Amino acid sequence: MNSILIRNVRVIFDEEPMLGSILIRNGQIESVHTGNRCSDFSADYEIDGNGQILIPGMIDVHIHGAEGFDMMDGTVGSVEAVSKACAKTGCTSFLATTVSSSLDDLLKMITNVKELAGSEPGAQIIGIHIEGPYLNVKRKGMQNERFLRHPDLEEMKTIMQKSGPLLRMVTLAPELPGGLEMISFLKEQGIIAAIAHSDATYDDAKQAFNCGASHVTHCFNGMRPIHHRDPGLILAAFEESSVSVQAIVDDVHLHPAIVRLLYREKGPDRMVLITDALQAMGMGDGTYLFGGHKVRVMDGVAMLDDGTLASSTVTMNEALAKTVKLGISLKDAVKMATQTPADILGLEKKGRIKSGADADLVLMNDRFEVLWTMVKGRIVYQA
Repeated sequence: MNSILIRNVRVIFDEEPMLGSILIRNGQIESVHTGNRCSDFSADYEIDGNGQILIPGMIDVHIHGAEGFDMMDGTVGSVEAVSKACAKTGCTSFLATTVSSSLDDLLKMITNVKELAGSEPGAQIIGIHIEGPYLNVKRKGMQNERFLRHPDLEEMKTIMQKSGPLLRMVTLAPELPGGLEMISFLKEQGIIAAIAHSDATYDDAKQAFNCGASHVTHCFNGMRPIHHRDPGLILAAFEESSVSVQAIVDDVHLHPAIVRLLYREKGPDRMVLITDALQAMGMGDGTYLFGGHKVRVMDGVAMLDDGTLASSTVTMNEALAKTVKLGISLKDAVKMATQTPADILGLEKKGRIKSGADADLVLMNDRFEVLWTMVKGRIVYQA
């Protein structure tokens, strides 16, 4: 089919969802209309939204695995499974995210992602996010210490040669030897330099931002905390209007007051909702192997044996629901899960419902349950 008319849906044009209709042609949004008048439009196929909420497809810039599959496990099938799992949760695009590993394992993961990219069964791969191995042991969190090392430009050039244009983001600790040089290099290459698993002081962070770092990975987690005589990385990021931050809103990684603080300081244009999910997402409690560690999930909380948090099990639609529950408007919460990550990645046709955008759309009910997910005009998941 070349054209689809989605009618009788509530679309967030303003603060409250309004009744509207969307005309799609050849995988892109051709026009958007408010009200219930759609008789003037003809299409090859019609979808009745039954008055449910239609939002842009969500974009997860930080996900490691889902439904029992870890994208570092060395198989294309694991990446494919994550693509399908993302679609079930209303996520239509994602950055395949690594954990600290040997160079060989990292390159294998990149090879598998490249092999699947362009033929994904669910959510679209929009790039790769390298989290580690250039991280500070002091703030390693669940990252495996035996793989951590200082930033190495020659190694990064090898990674870039393997990944090509798929490499979109690299998380590192700027205070390590070679960290600032790495950040400058990444910026020159058009790759987002993000900071986390870092013991950076306020001054260290300011230097990093001056060199081109523009993003903070899972803000507040895996970094020097705020102290009134040692403000650290977080306060430095708050002072930089161009710096964006990730937030894991799962009722575990961030206290509700901290989520609201991030929102007040950064606003919906610079705050990004993520899952940081491991393979336990969608699987429930149990024991998993992640990053070379045994991870136990109890009541949805993933931890190492010593109590260290080890990623999350939250989904994008759950993160959206929890953000709204904390008092943030639906309009802004949706923006933080859709348009803001798209803008940070320079994806002008993603994360928005407007003429010319990709028809990446999600129909949800008022409980934020996903009814169907569409990627470029094709329904890839239906409840």
